[in-house]
Amino acid sequence: MSFGRAMKGKKTRSLSEDSSGAPVEEQPKTKSTNTYRLESRNKFRDCLVRDKAQQILTGRLQQANYDGVSSPSLCASISEEILKAVKEFGFDRYKYVVSVLIVEKTDQAMIVASRCLWDVQRDNWVSAKCETETFIALALVMACYYD
Repeated sequence: MSFGRAMKGKKTRSLSEDSSGAPVEEQPKTKSTNTYRLESRNKFRDCLVRDKAQQILTGRLQQANYDGVSSPSLCASISEEILKAVKEFGFDRYKYVVSVLIVEKTDQAMIVASRCLWDVQRDNWVSAKCETETFIALALVMACYYD
């Protein structure tokens, strides 16, 4: 609940109640100025991200064997690790989607496809692959530019 108080020639002060019902003064919101910048200062560099994703995949999976029960949690932990590593590069104005897929080798073909709206000038993606005797792992990192 908000209480406003306006007096002639005075600024309006906004009050609200906390969980106990006591009035609490709200802090004014800070206003940010527009930068009118359309380009990133630190652009997404696919070679760095590809090398890092490949390093993480190889490090985590090189000695592993396929297990259908633990693969979903392994995919989730590897994708979180890749996402954290990509964010550490500090590319500004990008949001990321990281997908990791682990598939058992059973002499079958596999096709992976994805669709999305894409800005060919600013958005980018990389993939990394790790292959062992029992499975193939594929990591896909998509970097979507936002203003």
